[in-house]
Amino acid sequence: MKPACEVIELPFKTFLRWKSCTKIDQRTTVKHLSHRKLSNQEENDFYNTANNPRFRDLTPGQIVAILLEEGTYYGSERTLYRILAKRKALGRRTESKPPTKSNVPPELKATGPNQVWTWDITWLRTEVKGIFLFAYVILDVYSRKIVGWSIETEESPDLARKLFERISQEKGVLPEYVHSDNGTPMRGLSLVAFLVQMKVGLSYSRPRVSDDNPFIEAFFKTLKYTVGYPKFFNGIDHARTWFAEFLNWYNTQHRHSGIQYVTPEQRHTGQDKTIMIARQKTLEAAALAHPERFVKGARTICHIGEVYLNKAS
Repeated sequence: MKPACEVIELPFKTFLRWKSCTKIDQRTTVKHLSHRKLSNQEENDFYNTANNPRFRDLTPGQIVAILLEEGTYYGSERTLYRILAKRKALGRRTESKPPTKSNVPPELKATGPNQVWTWDITWLRTEVKGIFLFAYVILDVYSRKIVGWSIETEESPDLARKLFERISQEKGVLPEYVHSDNGTPMRGLSLVAFLVQMKVGLSYSRPRVSDDNPFIEAFFKTLKYTVGYPKFFNGIDHARTWFAEFLNWYNTQHRHSGIQYVTPEQRHTGQDKTIMIARQKTLEAAALAHPERFVKGARTICHIGEVYLNKAS
């Protein structure tokens, strides 16, 4: 029987299953006809009724409900959707906005300082309820160093441009890429035109997705949860003075966990490589002095050479 099955291209196991009196054809290549399926005539009647001019502004759910009230039933709402899709009669109303899919931001890799910057604006409370100051902050992704900042009374692409221009003039450098959120100051023509003119690549987060800009969001949390952060600022001079002192501490004294507990300034200037070597030597000396405490030997302290923003999975 096996050679005979091979001749007619029938799997031998299928023949054995049939021989055991299994009544259901379980072959996946066979199209099974459902006894519940509408006939061609019923399908045509349902389709033609749904295309009646009185139903042109109604959804399939509304059409089925009205027909039920009139004592007519062709099929369910889902059945009508299938019929319309089969005949390519499903379309979006012209008055409604079609759905849009936000693309994931491109992967950006930094192997050194001043390659990828990210920036954002955070609100600072004042002593007058409902009135805020705005902190513009630019962060280097590789070192986590704050490379530029300003405190202003409003959000504006012109003020953001002035900040980038000032950094470019003072430091003589701009990054290869700048990443930001989708706010008006970030996409303003004034700022975008300047960055494009300076040949800086632009990258934007998806709308309402804070995870696309994690480094600057983490900084804002460090900022507002630090001991001594004012509940409110009594003026722009107070905010600028406090912010300058805080950023000096953050850049030069704060041991950042994301860069192996060195300061952003040490990372930015390349001192972290020497620090990692010193730590490794100390650890290896301790392992030699007390091998019983290092069962698997001294762990290796590796220098973080690459930092990714929105790394592709």
